[in-house]
Parts: sequence; structure tokens; C-alpha cells
Amino acid sequence: MSNEADAPIVHRRGLMLVLSSPSGAGKTTLSRQLLDNDKQIQLSVSATTRARRPSEKDGVDYHFVDTATFSGMKDRSEFLEHARVFDHYYGTPRAPVEAALIGGRDVLFDIDWQGTQQLQEKGRDDLVTVFILPPSTRDLEKRLRTRAQDSAEVVAKRMAKASDEMSHYAEYDYAIINKDIATSLIQLKSILTAERLKRERQIGLSAFVKALREGR
Repeated sequence: MSNEADAPIVHRRGLMLVLSSPSGAGKTTLSRQLLDNDKQIQLSVSATTRARRPSEKDGVDYHFVDTATFSGMKDRSEFLEHARVFDHYYGTPRAPVEAALIGGRDVLFDIDWQGTQQLQEKGRDDLVTVFILPPSTRDLEKRLRTRAQDSAEVVAKRMAKASDEMSHYAEYDYAIINKDIATSLIQLKSILTAERLKRERQIGLSAFVKALREGR
């Protein structure tokens, strides 16, 4: 007679879920909704040298640091990835991400294509990458202007950079055209579910199947 207590335990190493997009395409909104809906995933909080916006909290949205502090962290190899974007530096602290993966928790990254390339070099087996595209250029510009967080000059810079950013979509595992946030969230959750169930992510699966075949 089989005894469930005798069966080997199958557990999962966490994965790194990367969302990238041009500014205004909706990745931040999707990130927040995914975090609200799924308690198995946590946000990777990046360090940045840019100024904090009024709606942002230090340690929650970003770790806001000065350039000297950022440079020291980079020199000590404390970042999984780092990049310069719009005259500011951004980087992902290594230690909390590695601790989460070992503990079986997933980590969500809201980073650009430069950071994604660096992560691909350091942790490809743990990485799942998704590029978020706007439904149209006109819609992208409208979103940037509507959110009213940036000056007209910054909006113009972001629009000029968007074409280059979108050219990197083919480097990603998945692409979502964000016509509707609710639909895009369903698609994103489907990707995450499928990736979690991949055979190679399930540690102890071979022993579990062996036990099943032995009648345990």
C-alpha cells in the first residue's frame, strides 16, 4: 500500500520574470497588478541615481542613491545588471534576488533591454523574458502625455528612444501587445504558470516519479 508521506517532495527553484517595454506601454501597471494577484512573486527593487518622484517611496519603488554610492556597489559586483538610461544609472542588487530564487520565490524585473541582456549572460536558466508593446505609436504618446509625470521635453526624448527600444523585442521569449490591461494581465499570468510547470524547474521530480513507479 502506498504511503504519501514516503513520496519524495517536489519543490521549485524560483524564476526571474523580466518585463520590458518603451516608457508608457504599460509594463509598470502590469507589474503592479501581477504583484497584487500573485503572492508567489516579489518585485526586484532597483537602485537608481535619478530623483524620486512625488508618488514614489524609497526602498519600495527604488533604492534612491547618489552616484558615488552606485559606483561603489558596481565596483563590488553587487549588481546582477546595471545600465545608464536618460542620464541616470539603474542597477539590480544581487543578494535579495539570489535569496528569493533559492527559497522558491519568483522575482519580477521592470528593466530595459540593456539590463535584460546582462541578466541573460548571468542567469539564463532562471530567466523568462516578456516584451510589452503598445497598440500604436499614437497611443504610446498619448499615454506618456496623460500620465503627466514628465515634462514635454522628456516625453519627446522617450518617444525618440521608443523605436530603438522596440527593435529589441525579438530578443525576448514572449511578446504581449497591450491593447487592454485586463487581457494583457491574463496573458502574462498564463506565461508565468506555464514557466513554473516546466519540468526542469521542478526539483526532485525524477525521484518523485521513481517513487511512483515503485508503488510508493
